[in-house]
Amino acid sequence: MTTVSPARHRSAHRPATPLSDFAAAATGSLSIVGRRSAIVAAAAGLVVSTIAAPASAVPTTEKPASSVPAVDTSALTSSARAALESAPVVTVAKDATWTFDAPAVKLVTDPPPPPKVVPRVVKAASRSSVRTAAPEAATGVATSAVPQSVSGNAVLEIAARYVGVPYVSGGKTPSGFDCSGFTSYVYAQLGKSIGGTSSAQRYAGTVVSRADALPGDLIWTSGHVAIYAGGNQEIDAPKPGGTIQFRGIWQSNPTFIRVA
Repeated sequence: MTTVSPARHRSAHRPATPLSDFAAAATGSLSIVGRRSAIVAAAAGLVVSTIAAPASAVPTTEKPASSVPAVDTSALTSSARAALESAPVVTVAKDATWTFDAPAVKLVTDPPPPPKVVPRVVKAASRSSVRTAAPEAATGVATSAVPQSVSGNAVLEIAARYVGVPYVSGGKTPSGFDCSGFTSYVYAQLGKSIGGTSSAQRYAGTVVSRADALPGDLIWTSGHVAIYAGGNQEIDAPKPGGTIQFRGIWQSNPTFIRVA
C-alpha cells in the first residue's frame, strides 16, 4: 500500500527588493557603531554627553550596557564650576554705548623768524658837502660858510642842499627858484604846505619876535620871503641874477613867522 505524505509549504515572507539589502546593511552598521559619544571641552573641565542609539537598532548580539565603563562627569566639570562660581558677574545694559575722551589737538605752526634789523647809520651833514655862498653885492652880503645852526635843523639842512641854484622868476623846482617858490619847496619836503606866494606865506604860521625867532622860521617882508638861519643870517633866493645863498639879514624891520 502506498502512503502519500502531505505536501509542505514555506511560510509566507516579504518579497526581497533592492531596499531590503540597503536596510540590512544599515542595520549591520548600527550594530558596529553601537553607541556614539561626544566630549566637549569647556573652561578648565570636560562635559561628556552620550547619545545612545535606538534600542530597536541594536542587535541582540550587543554586549550589555554594564560592560561600558562609567564616566564621572561631576569630577570632570568640578574645576569649571569652581571657576565660574568665583568669577565676578558683569552686566551691561542693552543701550550702553562705548565712548572715550580724546584730547583736543591744535596744530600750531612755528612763527616766522623776525626780520633782520640792519642798523642804519645816519651821517651828519658835512659842511664841505654844502656849497658856500659867493659874494653878491646886488642883494646883500653873502656869508662864506654854512652857519652852525644848520646842523640838526631839518628845515635848514634841506634848504642848504640848494645853495647855488639860480633865481628864476616864478620858479618852484631845483632847476630854478624865486623867493616864495624856494621856501614853499623846502617846507613841502617836510610835509608842510605854506602857500606858493610871499603874501600867502605871511599867514602860514604864528608871528614871533626877533628875540624869540628860531632857525627855520620864515622871515617875511613885503614882496620877499626867506628862511631864518640863526644869529643875523638867512637863506633865500635873491633878485634876478643871483643864486640861493646864506647871507646876512638885509631886510629892514622883517617879520618872523613860526610854522607849526
